[in-house]
Amino acid sequence: MSGTSGRSERLRVAVVGLGIGIQHAAAWKTLPDLFDLVAVCDVDERRAKLVAEKLAIPRAVGDWEALLSGPDAPDVIDVCTPPHLHFEMSAAALRAGRHVVCEKPLVPSLAACDELARIERECEARLMPIFQYRFGTGLRKLRHLQACGLAGRAYLSTVETAWLRGSDYYAVAWRGRWKTELGGVLTTHAIHAHDILCSVIGPVKNVFARTTTRVNPIETEDCAAVSCEMADGSLATLAATLGSRPEISRLRFCFEHLTAESSLAPYQPSFDPWTFTAATAERQAEVDAALRDFRAGPELYAGQFAGFHAALAAGTELPVTIDDARASLELLTAIYHSSRTGEPVALPIGPEHPRFGGWLPIE
Repeated sequence: MSGTSGRSERLRVAVVGLGIGIQHAAAWKTLPDLFDLVAVCDVDERRAKLVAEKLAIPRAVGDWEALLSGPDAPDVIDVCTPPHLHFEMSAAALRAGRHVVCEKPLVPSLAACDELARIERECEARLMPIFQYRFGTGLRKLRHLQACGLAGRAYLSTVETAWLRGSDYYAVAWRGRWKTELGGVLTTHAIHAHDILCSVIGPVKNVFARTTTRVNPIETEDCAAVSCEMADGSLATLAATLGSRPEISRLRFCFEHLTAESSLAPYQPSFDPWTFTAATAERQAEVDAALRDFRAGPELYAGQFAGFHAALAAGTELPVTIDDARASLELLTAIYHSSRTGEPVALPIGPEHPRFGGWLPIE
């Protein structure tokens, strides 16, 4: 199989699910030296054929299981289907010896995440969850400054996801339903910004949350306010809504020696421009010098996919791991449990927790 440790040949990729999968397909196509996009799949086979024709992809199918075996089987299955299908499809692809890339949320519970990690360990293939916002230039600059020792201790982080979704968005049958979307603004929209928080500051220690549904007549939440204590002792607040005009995303990190703030671009919060304001003029000169040494790479999906290829070729850790996805699922579990019980929730969450097997409402 292609893509094992020490091998750097092009990997053959198939994208399954052509909603967000169209953006994935376009990103794979920007890396022709690393990947060959050989197939797309959708339950609407006509849609698959139209996408294949538009992007010059040789194969379009309506049955994704047809991709798992045979001489034309790809090296990588990119799962972009509705969330409730992720576990089954990812597990089947791993067992068939295919590497897996899977959209968020990875699975509907910590128990399912741990089971998927076990399956991966037993197979000759690897799984990379999607968190493409980690690969924006602005966010990478912050990580560069942290690595240079210029940030210091974290004090307070504030994360805002204020987007707008209405009836046209929820006209898609699986959206807004617990069993198929697995959640609302926290699970589908703000999950990226919350992952950025954990990637910058580290694990969450304690959560208190309020959620409500005020914008749309749906089952899942579309507004949330969350207070977090981080494992390093710093604090964080998370605010999310699907009823904002204008739409914005904002991440602000207050450190001992530095304050970092994103732009307000709703769907590119990790992109430049970010501002980095040091505590003193001397520290600002060090920050400016460090940023002059920074070298940008490809962003969003292309950046994550390029890192995926490099890790497979070298046999090193993937740029986003199942453990990263697990941290996001653990935060989701804690938020939903806190919002339903009115009590703070301590992390980590183990098998003894009543929501370890899933955060969906109990029928």
